[in-house]
Amino acid sequence: MSLRITPLTDPSHGPHGRRLAWLASDADSVPAGTAFLRLLDDGQGHLAELDLRVHPAERRKGVGSRLLDAAVTTARDNARRCVVAQAEAGSPGDRFLAARGFRKVLTLRFTRLPLADVDTAVLAEIVERPHPGYRLISWQGTVPDDLAHTFAASRRAMDDVPMDDADSGTVTWDVDRVRAAAKAVEQRGDHLHTVVAVDASDGSIAGFTELVVPGNGAGDGQHYGTGVLPEHRGHGLGRWMKAESIRQARRDYPGLGGLLTDTADSNAHMRRINDGLGYTPTHTTHQHQLDL
Repeated sequence: MSLRITPLTDPSHGPHGRRLAWLASDADSVPAGTAFLRLLDDGQGHLAELDLRVHPAERRKGVGSRLLDAAVTTARDNARRCVVAQAEAGSPGDRFLAARGFRKVLTLRFTRLPLADVDTAVLAEIVERPHPGYRLISWQGTVPDDLAHTFAASRRAMDDVPMDDADSGTVTWDVDRVRAAAKAVEQRGDHLHTVVAVDASDGSIAGFTELVVPGNGAGDGQHYGTGVLPEHRGHGLGRWMKAESIRQARRDYPGLGGLLTDTADSNAHMRRINDGLGYTPTHTTHQHQLDL
């Protein structure tokens, strides 16, 4: 197969990383596959995230290997320590990565909550149960100015989330970064909803959960993260916040079908929360890592 690999100009450049792209095409300029490589920075400057896709009809012809070579070479040229990629367990992509020297470092379990099946009485009981010393606050879009600094500080709640053998680094969050993340969601036309638990003694945020809903309010929403600061754990705040997020989604978006979430297989605590709220498994993916 005569194959051409063409670097593309990708406009997806942000303040915390940039993305490179390649197109594989045959002699007739028919696309056969693509690769995107995101070069991260800050606490993840050692890392490059790969998204490689080959049309099913063009597999086993060397397309994926050529695209992978281009991406890995670029990662090395940019002094990256490792390249990571995800694939559904048992899929051709899963087998391809393993055969090309990647090692499995993390298993993610994906689950879905059909909103039509939610027991509203149980949900109300969870949300309305008092949590002495804490209260819930929520907002849509960018964090309010008066909560911006404590919200940025609360992001360290995700620093010790189980990641097994993945070399993920630690992201440093500040006010500019949380505002930029919210702006990115807004610019693509989606809605970002945040629920936080506030420590009533000083007004600081003890934990948060984020949900992104498609702009048309239909289909499925996606949970982006739920975390509670170590010093506030053991009070049921994670379950409380997530239940309130579900309640608001069901109330505000009657056309929304369900909510999606992914959790590390080893994160037993969050898996128990999701199971108890009615989320059911959909599929499993593996994160693979190539050490350079």
